Amino acid sequence: MNDSHILSILQIKEFLQASQIVRFESVSLKEKYEWIEKTLNRFRYVSLKKKDKSIVKTYIRQMTGLSDAQTGKLIRRKKKTGKVSPLGTKRHTFTVIYTPEDIGLLLKTDDAHERLSGPATKKILMREFMVFGKKKYERLSKISISHIYNLRKKRQYVSKSLTYTKTQAVQVAIGERRKPRPEGKPGYIRVDSVHQGDLDKIKGVYHINLTDEVLQWEIVGCVEGISERFLSPLLEDLIKQFPFLIINFHSDNGSEYINKKVADLLNRLNIKQTKSRSRRCNDNALAESKNGSVIRKHMGYMHIPGKHAESINVFYKDYFNVYVNYHRPCGFATVTTDDKGKRKKKYDRYLMPYEKLLSLEDPEQYLKEGMTIQMIENIAKEKSDNEYATLMQEEKDRLFKTFKR
Repeated sequence: MNDSHILSILQIKEFLQASQIVRFESVSLKEKYEWIEKTLNRFRYVSLKKKDKSIVKTYIRQMTGLSDAQTGKLIRRKKKTGKVSPLGTKRHTFTVIYTPEDIGLLLKTDDAHERLSGPATKKILMREFMVFGKKKYERLSKISISHIYNLRKKRQYVSKSLTYTKTQAVQVAIGERRKPRPEGKPGYIRVDSVHQGDLDKIKGVYHINLTDEVLQWEIVGCVEGISERFLSPLLEDLIKQFPFLIINFHSDNGSEYINKKVADLLNRLNIKQTKSRSRRCNDNALAESKNGSVIRKHMGYMHIPGKHAESINVFYKDYFNVYVNYHRPCGFATVTTDDKGKRKKKYDRYLMPYEKLLSLEDPEQYLKEGMTIQMIENIAKEKSDNEYATLMQEEKDRLFKTFKR
């Protein structure tokens, strides 16, 4: 482009106002820099007023497409050296010490030894040169341990190594990682295990705790071992003890719950299965809380051998589960939100789990077939809270005496 007819600042202003989309397309970077240098010389940029300098600078940016920072850098280079030219210096680069042949030797060594640690690999490379006299290992014999790991990241190494594998995340296609959302409806149970400890290499019993998130309705069972053989039949029996329909089964990621037998059981009962998310410790907080406030409080921490699991399970089914759901009050929170949107929970309501069930709108819609509200009320009113608690404690004392024998 020939712009030699533009000789004054006023002509530049008129040109800029007339066209905002014209660009100077140079054949090369050298041609672009030559044009910028001629323009700065033609208008005696250094001697211009500040306002006029800004107009010339805008003109250069408009014609070349350079940014404001790039244009200013070239103008400063013109003031310092008298020319606008590309920098002749190059970036500093380190000398390459280890050649592709060296990487090939490291790769061969790692494949032969199935990729040992850095210090062990360095020892082998040193022996190849110093003990066995192989000159091709001379450079590698002096390599640092940290640089062995650097070479292992090279494209040549990764593409040909037989021992290089990325860490694979463990993925189990059983259950969905999410927090259940019951929306005020019963049937969303949380599950967890409580181990009664080991003694002299003898395994203790395992308590299985199922708690409904909305009602805090709790069903507890006991097994000798936590394997699929013991757990699957017990889970089916515990689920049947709930008077209402179970919709969702939520547990942590333990293999005792995340396995095909439990998944088949839940599919057969038409129950969704979810599991806790990683780094979300509150996903199963309700079950963890009940482990301490209910099971540990009544069963303690002492070792109970696995052979007593059956008798404990009978006690749970006949006495304990009735006690915790019909005669033991639970705290229910009232949630308030302040002006800043902060939610605050206040545990100001204490109800038996069965009372919480009856307080729901149309509670009969949640009950299993064959279960009625009248049947639930009959169980609750058969004995007073203190009478049933006393009965439960007497049975528990008899149970614990069998442990001592």
